[in-house]
Amino acid sequence: MGGNPTDLGWELSTAVVLFHEAIARRLGLNAAEHKALGMIIRSGPLPTGALAPLLGVGASAVTGIVDRLERAGYVRREPDPADRRRVLVAADPTRTPDLTGIFADLGREMGAFMGRYDEREMAAVVDYITNTIRVLKTQTARLAEED
Repeated sequence: MGGNPTDLGWELSTAVVLFHEAIARRLGLNAAEHKALGMIIRSGPLPTGALAPLLGVGASAVTGIVDRLERAGYVRREPDPADRRRVLVAADPTRTPDLTGIFADLGREMGAFMGRYDEREMAAVVDYITNTIRVLKTQTARLAEED
């Protein structure tokens, strides 16, 4: 690993993507499908169109993602009780993947080294991560708009 911030950013990004790809493969999904499933599970049923900006992809890409999740049995489309013309995508509670072991291991390892940081250092880490998330969301939205 290099000490150059650009190299570290690239290495971090790659490690995160590969981690989520590995989890997704366990579920028979790709990373985008896994992230979409996670968003649906966390937010509850939502319209397909609401997933597009969350994932930073266009409407046709979201339709394909939801189609694949539905074929795999992870989600189902159901009428919106508030507006029968709208369709919601809901996670199938009987097929919600149990990833607690994977994330418990990750949490333990992360906690082991993060405990070495004092309050000031942790504030800097949190600031860096918060701003990285903000920049990535902005850039993802910009790229999605260009498509």
